[in-house]
Amino acid sequence: MSGGARSWIPWLAAAGVGSLTAVQSRANGSLGTILESGLHASVVSFAVGLTVLTVVGLTVTRIRLGLVCLLAALRSGEMPWWCAMGGVFGALFIFSQSFTVGIIGVALFAVALVSGQNLASLIVDAVGLGPRGRQPVSVVRIASSTIGIVAVGIAVSGRVGEDSLSVPAVALCVVAGIGVAIQQAINGRLTTISREPMAAAWANFAVGSLILTLALLMITATGARALEPLPAGPWWLYLGGIIGAIFIATTAWVVGKVGVLAVSLLVTAGQLTGALVLDVVILDVVDGPLIAGVLLSFGAVALTALGTSRNRSSMTSDAP
Repeated sequence: MSGGARSWIPWLAAAGVGSLTAVQSRANGSLGTILESGLHASVVSFAVGLTVLTVVGLTVTRIRLGLVCLLAALRSGEMPWWCAMGGVFGALFIFSQSFTVGIIGVALFAVALVSGQNLASLIVDAVGLGPRGRQPVSVVRIASSTIGIVAVGIAVSGRVGEDSLSVPAVALCVVAGIGVAIQQAINGRLTTISREPMAAAWANFAVGSLILTLALLMITATGARALEPLPAGPWWLYLGGIIGAIFIATTAWVVGKVGVLAVSLLVTAGQLTGALVLDVVILDVVDGPLIAGVLLSFGAVALTALGTSRNRSSMTSDAP
């Protein structure tokens, strides 16, 4: 495979895992509705993901070595303490997904999340929080970010009901989107240090699981809510954690190669594509606005790729 062809692998990988998040949203949202608790569903999702990552980590030597590298870097100060907090933002995302989808629906959830994520990605790249260093805000990057948000708005334009608006829920999704952008940058740093994205994913799920479990135990101890028993099925209710583990590991690897904004746009394009496929396969429905949103979202990706290519060419020509 040529170098040019290989350079597109991270872009395709991010879009691919993005398509899986459509299934994750449906699974976590449905589980939260059944359990009557978004927090309980979040704990279950994280527990499933952490279990899978732990089993894989115990059998793969390089993942264990990656975790050792992370711990050593944290102790030595090479890795700032806040780099261990990626799981906090992951927990916030899963909670918002499980809690709000049943209230405002997948449509508003997607728009609010992507709005926060894309805008924050511009800032995160600009300040150099991710492993690729500073990527200045430009007209192209602002345009691609805006197009990505508009694409989601068009895609879900026919799915927003008048009674589905809850300002606190929407605000939570926006904040979660901001957290996702920060989390992706942090995970890229963890992957650079450990040289193993699965190690970064395990660290995220370990921290997130701890936070969510403590929160659930505190609420349960007050007697405010009794825990509902876990449903026996359908089996796909428990896919959220597995998809989350794959998603975190993949984006942790990709973000160091393309940047936070590009990852955000790729994931969005993939998510809309996944939603389109689910509509066709499950509902036997072809949604015109969703198709338009998919095309527009990939247009935003293409614009970002063009800007990245131009920047790379400019740096090459300026080199002595």
